[in-house]
Amino acid sequence: MFETVMAYGQIVIADLILSGDNALIIGMAAAGLAPELRKKAILYGMVIAAVLRIVFAVVATTLLGIPGILFIGSVLLFWVCWRLFREIREGIDREAQAALEAAGDSSQGDTSAKHKTMATALISITIADVSMSLDNVLAVAAIADGDRQILIFGLGLAILLMAFAATIIMKLLTKYPWISWVGLIVLLYVAGEMMYRGFFDIHSGVGPLLGLVDGWEMSKSH
Repeated sequence: MFETVMAYGQIVIADLILSGDNALIIGMAAAGLAPELRKKAILYGMVIAAVLRIVFAVVATTLLGIPGILFIGSVLLFWVCWRLFREIREGIDREAQAALEAAGDSSQGDTSAKHKTMATALISITIADVSMSLDNVLAVAAIADGDRQILIFGLGLAILLMAFAATIIMKLLTKYPWISWVGLIVLLYVAGEMMYRGFFDIHSGVGPLLGLVDGWEMSKSH
């Protein structure tokens, strides 16, 4: 029971923190459009991100059963943590909040005669969303560890936060920077546990796979 509650708590924190990248990219891309196109760009960007998260989740849950993948995933998650650390130091949350507010205000952003086209903005958003959706799914899948209910909750929450609370989250993270640091600590813990299991687990660890250690039974019980 306690382990399940902890998993849900980690999911909530991870989703909150990792929503920053999406808000920044979507907001900045939309702010470069003509005022009448901005809300559409934000909506399309969120739909693209939601679809990518679902696709990556299906792929991730399949791949995580392959020997060695857990260890590789942990390395990628540590890279996500490093990137998040840099973003916290550089005040990305503040930029994301400003970008979203500019995109929603027709008097701000790019109001010159030469605007980006919708296609250009959506290409930028899609390219960025691929990386950011992968980050989010990787963290959620690692925390869920095969529990479909937790995985669905994590993905659903991420999509809802993007759709309805992106600006609120950015204001929250900007006003209380410690939340971002707590989120980073949680993700580091998840990545560390994932790497530990990815090396020593008797079924999928690289240690037993390469004959470096005997390995242990480390599957979580749900």
